[in-house]
Amino acid sequence: MQINTGKEPQKAGVAPQDADAFVRLCRDELHLDVQGLMCIPPVDEEPALHFALLAKIAAQSGVEKLSMGMSGDFETAIAFGATHVRVGTAIFGARPPLV
Repeated sequence: MQINTGKEPQKAGVAPQDADAFVRLCRDELHLDVQGLMCIPPVDEEPALHFALLAKIAAQSGVEKLSMGMSGDFETAIAFGATHVRVGTAIFGARPPLV
């Protein structure tokens, strides 16, 4: 489940203040097995603040898996409990610019 920790309008995801209630809805009413949360921090903000927020939401909701961190900040994400990181740029290099 994506949590829009930066409340960015161009990104999808549940607002942080709605996350606990949405996890409960998914589990209790929709009978979904919510296994993890993910976030992508705003590019111009300190990622640690967003990783800490996601870890707090996960702990409150009883969610164990955290997908957070990319090639440039995965070490910080791991320090905040990430179980999954996205490191495509580190492996494959930067994407070519869109034309």
